[in-house]
Amino acid sequence: MASTSAMPPGRPKLDEVTCPEHPDATMIEDYRAGDMVCSMCGKVVVERCIDVSSEWRSFADSGEDKSRVGEVENHLLTGSGLGTVAERTSHLSHNDQFDYSRQTMVRAQNTADRTLTAGYREITTMADRINLQETIITRAKTCYKQLIESGKYRGKNRIAVAASCIHIACRQEGVPRSFKETVAISNVDKTELGRTYKKVLKALESSVEIIKSGDFMARFCGSLELPHSVRKASEHIANKAVELNIVAGRSPVSVAAAAIYLASHASDFPKSKEQIAAISGAAEVTIKQSYKMLLPHVKILFPENTNNVTWNLNDLPSQ
Repeated sequence: MASTSAMPPGRPKLDEVTCPEHPDATMIEDYRAGDMVCSMCGKVVVERCIDVSSEWRSFADSGEDKSRVGEVENHLLTGSGLGTVAERTSHLSHNDQFDYSRQTMVRAQNTADRTLTAGYREITTMADRINLQETIITRAKTCYKQLIESGKYRGKNRIAVAASCIHIACRQEGVPRSFKETVAISNVDKTELGRTYKKVLKALESSVEIIKSGDFMARFCGSLELPHSVRKASEHIANKAVELNIVAGRSPVSVAAAAIYLASHASDFPKSKEQIAAISGAAEVTIKQSYKMLLPHVKILFPENTNNVTWNLNDLPSQ
């Protein structure tokens, strides 16, 4: 048989390969040898080309093409998680090579990917505790990856960093969580988490929207099973109180909790401070203090147009 011609590795299409001596001849593919052969002279035009077709036949009704095996591409890992590490084990015996390969399989990931994977695991665990949506989890993981790639991660508590990324992701996705909630799911000291959060935010060079009391109303009122009218009134009260500087120095969570307490007792669905504290995370004493600041201004805090809803402002609790 004639000598083969030099061709780069790959799998050229049949209609792209021609015999130098018989350009019009049909090419025959030898699947066993991986060669392309001229049907007229038998010359091997391409040898040992790579087969990129399916590695097995698929009989699935869905028509899904399982053409290749291997890891799913993951853009949250370096190199999309598709890298391969080759270990040299020629100095080991056959049995030792098997044991060595099995022991080093876990170490095949590079250091950056191991750090990322550990952080992602912490983020997923904490997010599951408060049932965060997948979009928020993905954003938190993206923030974590940006931090690792920035080179400003070393020396920081991994759990505190992961919790900070969740806190940032929640705010960026428009569903903020209170700092107390983030502390609860991470089991990290509040002071340490606050310090880490500030460093992470600076390292990411990111910005987050300022939290407002209204950001918590839908979640708090929904958990308390309050009607839409009470939720809207609570949101109006909180916004008006901030606008008139009635609750200066109070956190958005405590203002939201006090507004809900006020609106619920002015309606037919009163909620106790204990119930609201359990949902919001604000202390009962804090709710009481914020409520006392709102109470003298009830007539200007409640919305005027309430869709025929009557608010009872005369029998409100004194504290």
